[in-house]
Amino acid sequence: MANWNDPRASAAGFPTSATQMDAAVDAGLRSYMLSVYNYMASGVLLTGIVALLAYQSGFTASMVGTPLMWVVALAPLAFVLVLSFGINKLSTGAAQAIYWVYAAVMGLSMSTIFLAFSGVSIAQTFFATAAAFLGLSLYGYTTKKDLSGFGTFLIMGVIGILVAMLLNAFIFQSGAMATAISVVGVLLFAGLTAYDTQKIKSMYFYVQGTDFIGKSVIMGALTLYLDFVNMFTFLLNLLGNRE
Repeated sequence: MANWNDPRASAAGFPTSATQMDAAVDAGLRSYMLSVYNYMASGVLLTGIVALLAYQSGFTASMVGTPLMWVVALAPLAFVLVLSFGINKLSTGAAQAIYWVYAAVMGLSMSTIFLAFSGVSIAQTFFATAAAFLGLSLYGYTTKKDLSGFGTFLIMGVIGILVAMLLNAFIFQSGAMATAISVVGVLLFAGLTAYDTQKIKSMYFYVQGTDFIGKSVIMGALTLYLDFVNMFTFLLNLLGNRE
C-alpha cells in the first residue's frame, strides 16, 4: 500500500499539501504572465525605436506616396496572419523571430504618425495609453468576474469599426464620423485589454507543462501588443495635436 506521507516526496521537491500546490500554481502563473508582459513591452519598445529612427533618418518621408508605403502598411498584417494561423506548425524559436520582425516592421508603418502629429502629443498620448493599459490589464488579471461573455460583442465591434473606417476613408470622408470611430475604437480596445488579459491568464492552465507554453507566451504578447497599439492609435487620432 502506498505511503502518501512518505517524507521522500517532500525531500524530492514535490508539493505535499493543497497549499503548496496552490503556491506552485500561483508562482507558475506569475512567471507566465510576466513573460507575456515582458515580450509585449519589449515589442512596443522596439516598434517605438524603429518608428523614431525611420522618421529621423528621412526614410518615412521618402516612402510617402510610393508603392513602398503600401508594402510597409500591409506587411504587419501578413506577420499577424502567419502567427495566428501557423502557430501550431511553428517552433517556439520561429514564433519569437516572427514576433520581433513584426514589431520592427510595425515601427516602419507607425513612423508616419511623426509626419501628422507633434512629438509632444505623441509622447503624452503614449503615456496616457500606458497608464490606461496597466489599469485595465490589472483589472482583467485580478477580477473574479467572468469577462468571456463580452468577447463576442467586442470582436463584432472591432469588425464593425473596421468597416466604418473603410467607408469613411473612401466614401463619406467625414471628420465627425472619424471622431466617433476614434471614440468607439478607444472603448473597444480598452475592453479588449481587460478581456484578453483574463483570457491569457486562463490559457495558462491549459498549456502549463506542455511544449506549447512558449508559443502561448508569444501569442499572448501579440494579443496585448495589438490592444495597446490600437488603443494608442485611436486615442492619438482623438486627442493628438496635428502638425
